[in-house]
Amino acid sequence: MVKIDKDEILAAYEDVRDDKTDTHWLVLKYNEEGDIELAAKGAEFAEFRSQFVDNERTYGFLRQYTGDELSKRAKFVFITWIGTGVSPLKRAKTGAEKTMVKEIIKSFAVECLFGEENAENFTEEYIKELLVKAGGANYGTGER
Repeated sequence: MVKIDKDEILAAYEDVRDDKTDTHWLVLKYNEEGDIELAAKGAEFAEFRSQFVDNERTYGFLRQYTGDELSKRAKFVFITWIGTGVSPLKRAKTGAEKTMVKEIIKSFAVECLFGEENAENFTEEYIKELLVKAGGANYGTGER
């Protein structure tokens, strides 16, 4: 059975959600024992994206800002990554194990699954587009 360090992950999750911190993302990975743990956290999207590699299953939680010139707001994204080098058995287990992660990471506007079929979409621009679509009305002039 996969174990998960709920306290450490919850603290990192709250850090990402807190407007007063510079932490804009967290990444969860499987360790050598097959348990899910906090692997990294940070601020820059490029560093966040670099955490997702072909031979791993990885979960991410990301803060992005959307809105127009009248209203900027933080929105959150939950990301599941299944790399091309992941075995079929591990791929199959990801759904159930993701449920365990989502018991801690509960509040997000958009959920994304990236992997072999759509890795080219895993960009900051694409994720912001999804958030804008999910966010509802913008009341400004269209300038960001």
